[in-house]
Amino acid sequence: MLTFAEYEQLAAQRGACRCAGHILGMRLAIYGLKLLGIADPLGADRKRLITYVEIDRCASDAISLVTGCQLGKRALKFRDFGKMAATFCDLSTGKAVRVLAKESSRSLGADKAAQAEAYRVADDAVLFEHTWVKVEVAEEDLPGKRFPRAICAACGEHINFRRELVVDGRTLCRACAGHSYYTAV
Repeated sequence: MLTFAEYEQLAAQRGACRCAGHILGMRLAIYGLKLLGIADPLGADRKRLITYVEIDRCASDAISLVTGCQLGKRALKFRDFGKMAATFCDLSTGKAVRVLAKESSRSLGADKAAQAEAYRVADDAVLFEHTWVKVEVAEEDLPGKRFPRAICAACGEHINFRRELVVDGRTLCRACAGHSYYTAV
């Protein structure tokens, strides 16, 4: 596994921000991987890992950077819980660990710059708590899996990865089934 300093260099090369949340996210991911015993997430171990992030902030980008898990690779999953937490799942062993940033870690610095520096150097035990968990990863959520596509009976759009719903005997996309995040204008 890369060192924290090497991950910082990689983040800089990719134009990532260097805010306190990004630093905390990198540390959180490094800790989670260490707990699982995943040594090479960007290389030999890259297909072993699925990561669930619980916040849509800089920390999620940092977690993706460290783990190599990406939405486009179907290895990064977003659950909008609004928490500075992530769950790391080792597909080869079935083990999973959820790591949560302690709220008390925010008080380590008087301002954002001091917080960022504290997040770089504080012990894992000061920054995080972890819980071993069980995650049932559905077959359709696994990276690399392909399934037949369905067609929505209402709008005619194709639906991937078993995301269709059957309502009153009709196969519908989630939008047509009433679960849309948008409204056509």
